[in-house]
Amino acid sequence: MVTLDDIDKHILLELQLDGRLTNQELADRVGLSPSPCLRRVRALEQAGVITGYRAVVSPEAVGLSITALVRLTLSSHAQDTVAAVERELREVPEIVEAYLLAGDADYLVKVVVASFAAYEVFVRDRLRTIPSLASIETTFAFGTTKPVSPLPVA
Repeated sequence: MVTLDDIDKHILLELQLDGRLTNQELADRVGLSPSPCLRRVRALEQAGVITGYRAVVSPEAVGLSITALVRLTLSSHAQDTVAAVERELREVPEIVEAYLLAGDADYLVKVVVASFAAYEVFVRDRLRTIPSLASIETTFAFGTTKPVSPLPVA
């Protein structure tokens, strides 16, 4: 774990809120001059605290109106099987998040597709082809009560 001071935490919060800030804008918001601010951002990147920058795209705006939260249970937990399953999960574009779980299910994946019919095809043609799946349980999200939010680093 990296030790963060209050300025580092403020930098992280501001960049989580708007990753397109210029260095000057960021420096102004955190109370630094541009050079020390840039040094801190680069240090946070090199330490692996900041792992990337990306645009947040509205699923509905690009025709992906169905979000499914899917619990997957494996029939085998052999090391090679688990490795194969995780490789498959990473390669499926409709799976936008995947988590290894403790509890009844082995994985929770977030899937986005255009329609319920597309989800049915997805399950039949993609999920069921993953080796050693014992069960697939789906819950559909009707809306988002809290979108992806900044981590509470303060």
